[in-house]
Amino acid sequence: MGENKANVAAGPRISPRPAAVVRLLTGENRSYSHSPDSGNSNGDPMNQPQTSLLTPFGDAITRVEKALEAIRNGQGVLLVDDEDRENEGDLIYAAETLTEQQMALLIRECSGIVCLCLTDDVIRRLQLPMMVSENSSKNGTAFTVTIEAREGVSTGVSAADRVTTIRTAIADNAKPEDLARPGHVFPLRAQPGGVLSRRGHTEGTVDLMRLAGLKPTGVLCELTNPDGTMARLPEIVAFAEKHAMPVLTIEDLVKYRTETMGQAV
Repeated sequence: MGENKANVAAGPRISPRPAAVVRLLTGENRSYSHSPDSGNSNGDPMNQPQTSLLTPFGDAITRVEKALEAIRNGQGVLLVDDEDRENEGDLIYAAETLTEQQMALLIRECSGIVCLCLTDDVIRRLQLPMMVSENSSKNGTAFTVTIEAREGVSTGVSAADRVTTIRTAIADNAKPEDLARPGHVFPLRAQPGGVLSRRGHTEGTVDLMRLAGLKPTGVLCELTNPDGTMARLPEIVAFAEKHAMPVLTIEDLVKYRTETMGQAV
């Protein structure tokens, strides 16, 4: 949310249309419905159900297993939520294996708001207050104050500086004084219980890291199109095929946890 390091080399952004996706698209500027309840598609890409677009990536359990394998190998995955929620796909990496090249891809291909998903215990240990005392955002996204590494960075904006900030924050011995506030990395507090408590990208990211056997800290950023609009499922699938990344949904994670793990994580 794997991408080969050779594939992250900089180049002009394009919107490739691999064969599996081209067959679904008939125009560059149309909006696409991908609700699982879309009904009979009748061959119309406007009504292609989500499952048909994700079929090349396997069933729900397979999609999760492929994502976990990619994360263990230091690669990225794309996590998609529901059409009636944010209707977005986030590019996700494990925080502990994040590279400068991967951060550059996040900055170049996504919204630019690079978020670090953390658990409650890390938030408390780093003494990171919430960004607002009363969260009135539609989905209750739990931003803390933004952060910067106190040492080892210049302006804090570059890919290298943001990776330094993330490595500083997730270090086992990290202390509040290791971080300056504000900064250019946006921590997010994950709800205990993961996607079974809140079906958000933050919780999905932390669940993926735990299931992969890594530190429960991940980095995410919302995938965007070259014109600045949010990428929807057809564009997310095209990006995934271009960069050889797995795609999965938050509902896949819910299914994986409830059907194969007895909800534990």
